[in-house]
Amino acid sequence: MSPSRWLVVGSILGGLAVGLGAFAAHFLDKHFVEKYSGQTRVVAGETVPLSKKFLNDFKTGAEYQMYHSLALLAVGLIAQRRRAWRLSAAGVSFTLGIVLFSGSLYALTLTGVTKWGMVTPLGGVAFLVGWLLLAIESAVGTESV
Repeated sequence: MSPSRWLVVGSILGGLAVGLGAFAAHFLDKHFVEKYSGQTRVVAGETVPLSKKFLNDFKTGAEYQMYHSLALLAVGLIAQRRRAWRLSAAGVSFTLGIVLFSGSLYALTLTGVTKWGMVTPLGGVAFLVGWLLLAIESAVGTESV
């Protein structure tokens, strides 16, 4: 993919992260309290209202989406100076991570279907692969410049 495309994808996903964060802050708190009233989960040995856990999970999805949107911008900026398959692969990994990690957290919290949580670690692995590829390209790519 061309460098400008990574910049566009990163910008769009970053903007969506801001919108989803605002959605969580201004709408989901009340919605989750109503939807998950009286339900609890044990988190780190402490019993918490499910509405609070799910709001935090949704915000985590938006937070990781923003971090990795910024990583996509970095991929685009670096790719403007040099083309390398590892940069494209890192961009694909970051995008896939956002879809799988953040997307599964959004789906889990909005639907209450906890099976979505099985997808979340796959997104985490995609994020790790993206960072590894970016690190390798940064180390290897500078040797030839």
